[in-house]
Amino acid sequence: MNKTKVLTYVWPRSIRLFHWINVITISLLIVIGLIIFNSKTLGVTVDAKILLKTIHISIGYIFAINLIIRLVIGFIGTSNEKWSRTLPFMKGYKKELTEFRRSPKQAYTGHNPLGKLMVLALLIAMIIQMATGLILAGTDIYYPPLGQHFAKSIAVNETQLDAIKPYSKVNVDDERYKQLREFRSPIITTHLYAFYALLVLIPLHILGVLVSDEKSLGWFLQ
Repeated sequence: MNKTKVLTYVWPRSIRLFHWINVITISLLIVIGLIIFNSKTLGVTVDAKILLKTIHISIGYIFAINLIIRLVIGFIGTSNEKWSRTLPFMKGYKKELTEFRRSPKQAYTGHNPLGKLMVLALLIAMIIQMATGLILAGTDIYYPPLGQHFAKSIAVNETQLDAIKPYSKVNVDDERYKQLREFRSPIITTHLYAFYALLVLIPLHILGVLVSDEKSLGWFLQ
């Protein structure tokens, strides 16, 4: 008698969907972000740069919503998606790490102790990207959630906020605009370094998955 094999997923559908949305949005954000960052070298016009930033921010909203949903699921989930099973500072992690050092080839349902450290590092980098990105969206092209606030902060006439446009000096107080640029400077730097961190962490994460899963590694090396 043939026995039917039942396919059991380690991660629920919501987490698998989160990962794929992350893959798509982060990939697009990296490509568009690099074009914006090198816009002068590439000869990108001001109008084209504004369009690229608009697309970048729109994709960023999807990335942010996806990340926030994942953060919530980590608290209300019932399986491996729970933070108590995913992050390294939860109860029992020290013992788990000790056992992993003794027997690194043992099987885990979900992430092994090193994988949990990677998840924490990725989460921190993504949260920083999300927070700084939302601030920059407001200071650069005056997009929500903070765009109106920053537009008011530099307006000559607060009753004509619609006149304030990206890369335009109409209805903009020069001194307050200069202060806004000074405010956003360290945020840009933070956003950039978090981006560099993701460029390092993502390949390491993929490599870690391949190494920890011998079947995946064998397929990858074929």
